[in-house]
Amino acid sequence: MTHYRLFRRAALAGALALPILTTGCGLFSQPASESIDPPPNNTQDVSTNVDQDATTAQGEGQSQMTLYLSDRNGLLAPVTVMSALGQDEKPGQKALEMMVDGSPYANELPDGFSAILPKGTAIKQLNIVPDQKLAIVDFSKEFANYDAADERKIVEAVTWTLTSLQDVQNVKIWMEGKELAVMPVDAMPVDEPLTRAVGINLEAANGIDYSTSAQVTLYFSALSPDNEPYYVPVTRLVNRSNNRAKTAIEQLISGPIGNQPLNSVITPDVIVKNVTKAKDVVTVELQDDAYQAGQPEPAEMLKAIVLSLTENTGLGKVQIKLNGKSDFVDTDNQSYAEPVSRPVHVNALKS
Repeated sequence: MTHYRLFRRAALAGALALPILTTGCGLFSQPASESIDPPPNNTQDVSTNVDQDATTAQGEGQSQMTLYLSDRNGLLAPVTVMSALGQDEKPGQKALEMMVDGSPYANELPDGFSAILPKGTAIKQLNIVPDQKLAIVDFSKEFANYDAADERKIVEAVTWTLTSLQDVQNVKIWMEGKELAVMPVDAMPVDEPLTRAVGINLEAANGIDYSTSAQVTLYFSALSPDNEPYYVPVTRLVNRSNNRAKTAIEQLISGPIGNQPLNSVITPDVIVKNVTKAKDVVTVELQDDAYQAGQPEPAEMLKAIVLSLTENTGLGKVQIKLNGKSDFVDTDNQSYAEPVSRPVHVNALKS
């Protein structure tokens, strides 16, 4: 192995120690609307020692939940928090309350992240309709007090936060007891149930034909003010292909574009040979000439692949093959001999 390859692998492994908690996440698009099944016994999670229920109390009165907050670069990112639930308080409702600017929970948010919902907004009601996998949230009139430039970001944050809840894939937004057909400031249409197909942190690849474009969601990394790395999802418009999952990993390898303050999670010398789907498992075949048998691969790279593939396919498990084999471990000593399942919560940052 060349000195360059040793250096680039060590640099990637050391650059990220991304905090990540296990159990699944919401889905990305309409074809991905099937529920993610719990992993069977021969399926491993990408991290260990974490309760598998997203709403299970972690200590008396505590609940683990995902919020989508604005980072200091103006990008939305999922943040895992632990917070106490009041009597009859729902995790989804509490998550939205924590996303209100100036809320009493501001000191529970990590440094460098800010709430996206307008100051004074009250969550009047949150109803979950299980058979429709639908969350209906009713905001107070203060919800309309935002700048037009923030409208899409607010829709994305609400949609992605609520679809992080178990069995929620669709979202409807109401205000003062009435369903909204358009958002109140810049009239973004919300008359149809919102899904993760709305995207997040939208961008366009270079040279795409918008008339035939498709979207893929990728997970890159950024640094908090405390130099803690965290994942940032980016929905990128790309030219349509017959294998969108493979395109997603190719785009992940190509890295961030433009002036976004994001970091690559895969070095460009890794090649994606193929991505296939069977039942509830998506398999990706990678070629990495820098890899030596018995050497751990960077955990952050592999976790980003798992997040990106499950987001774009709706499948809950990923089998990663490296140079034709799967008998390898990552730098967290996680084995990839069997399919690994998607985590529910990521970015457990210091508050």
